Amino acid sequence: MTEQDASEFDDDPLADITEISSLQRREARRPASSSRIRMSGQERREQLLDVGRKLFADKGFEVVTVEEIAAKAGVSKPVVYEHFGGKEGLYAVVVDREMNHLLASIGDALTGGSPRALLEQAGLALFDYIDRYPDGFRILVRDSPVSQTTGTFASLIVDVAAQVEHLLADEFASHKLDKKLAGMYSQMLVGMVALTGQWWLDVRKPKKEEVVAHLVNLAWNGLVGMESKPRLITVSK
Repeated sequence: MTEQDASEFDDDPLADITEISSLQRREARRPASSSRIRMSGQERREQLLDVGRKLFADKGFEVVTVEEIAAKAGVSKPVVYEHFGGKEGLYAVVVDREMNHLLASIGDALTGGSPRALLEQAGLALFDYIDRYPDGFRILVRDSPVSQTTGTFASLIVDVAAQVEHLLADEFASHKLDKKLAGMYSQMLVGMVALTGQWWLDVRKPKKEEVVAHLVNLAWNGLVGMESKPRLITVSK
């Protein structure tokens, strides 16, 4: 074989085709997941929280399953268990975050110099939260699992009421009313606002500012004309 013949053999197209086929086979053997964006443990945890938050808001705790959470996140069930120990653990973290976010929003809003201004700010802060984070509010007002002792709608009212109780106590004192009743009245006021917010979440009218104005109108004018010893006129002594 001449040197020219050897050179022509090296450039044999069949050899090139064989090499290409070999590369294609190696590429095909690579795991399909290698083409996906790999997440860190924290990124995966946040993704699962986002998926769970949406599912819990749409369907409620009882209906959502671990299988559904895993499928929506594109992972296997063991990944959910690894991060949260199950559906209950994921739900608890979601609720805790929403509660902290809402309470912080209300606390930051209370900057007014008068009781009425503070009442307006607290009401508007709650409606701002409902407007911006409807999924979070839906989760807070849904029934929670029996084992869940915090994060229920009732505990939400208790926590918010605790922040406004001392404001009512000062107002009671100025009107010569029993300060010991401030805690009960704070529950009434916050419950009224929260339940109205739950109604407004679906109807979205009138505008939130108008709704809060009417709430404050009822609450404030009721406080101004409040009796020191109220009684039921329809019930005999």
